[in-house]
Amino acid sequence: MSAEQPIIVGLGEVLWDLFPGRTQLGGAPTNFAYISSLLGEHAVVGSRVGNDALGREARTNLQNLGLDTSYMQVDASHPTGTVNVHLEHDGQPQFEIIQGVAWDYLEWTAAWQRLAREAQAVCFSSLAQRVNESRQTIQAFLRAVGPQTVRIFDVNLRQAFYSREVVIESLHCSEVVKLNHEELPRVMELLGLPYADVRSAAEQLRKEYELKLVSVTRGPNGSLLVAENGYHEHPGFKVQVKDTVGAGDAFTAGLVYCYLRRTPLAVMNETANRLGAWVASQAGGTPAADDALLSQLRAAVA
Repeated sequence: MSAEQPIIVGLGEVLWDLFPGRTQLGGAPTNFAYISSLLGEHAVVGSRVGNDALGREARTNLQNLGLDTSYMQVDASHPTGTVNVHLEHDGQPQFEIIQGVAWDYLEWTAAWQRLAREAQAVCFSSLAQRVNESRQTIQAFLRAVGPQTVRIFDVNLRQAFYSREVVIESLHCSEVVKLNHEELPRVMELLGLPYADVRSAAEQLRKEYELKLVSVTRGPNGSLLVAENGYHEHPGFKVQVKDTVGAGDAFTAGLVYCYLRRTPLAVMNETANRLGAWVASQAGGTPAADDALLSQLRAAVA
């Protein structure tokens, strides 16, 4: 790691996506960290796996992807997380997330406290806070970060694994929030806020919780960014979708990469959408690097 590389932490679940006929290492923190590493960041996965074959394979795969696994915890009592994934005809995934797994029991340690102080950005979600043990650890991590650390709440509503309390607590801990157009009205309802349209809702959410940036993704129809100094809409890119697993996480990685470098909203939106569309055109959330695309995006941001 060079001194110039920001330390970017994907905090939460690491799990195996079990597709029909194949398995794929996943979880939003893994996908987010992987794309961040491709962009040149020092990406760390902060999670927990079981002391089992899937856990050992997960660590090996993360290392092969170029990710820092030195903060990966091993749980002697709970298995490595798995998810049954069913793909719809349009490539949209449906998830059955197994409960009682290692990442439900993230532990607050001295090593994680040091990582929190060193991180330039940390991305977390509601899903990894479904069990009180991990929720307390994630909240402790967010309280321990330095004043320069960017805290990104990727809302990530899955099944019934979220609550009003978790969403509110997470919003108060964040300066950047990313959610999709289906999650936004659900979040507004949870918070008791009116929903008229995407832009007015995103602006109200930003003001209500004193956020620096709210990002609303719209699948193939691009995204909306709402910031303190204005907003920007992007129409998205049309690609042949292989599956959309990890596309939102790639979008978030691009968003954070640009946010750390204080790029204009238009460049931020373009970069994030390009990355999301690229991952959607590939199988799984951690495709082999497209060096030409990545070089082009880095140059545009620079």
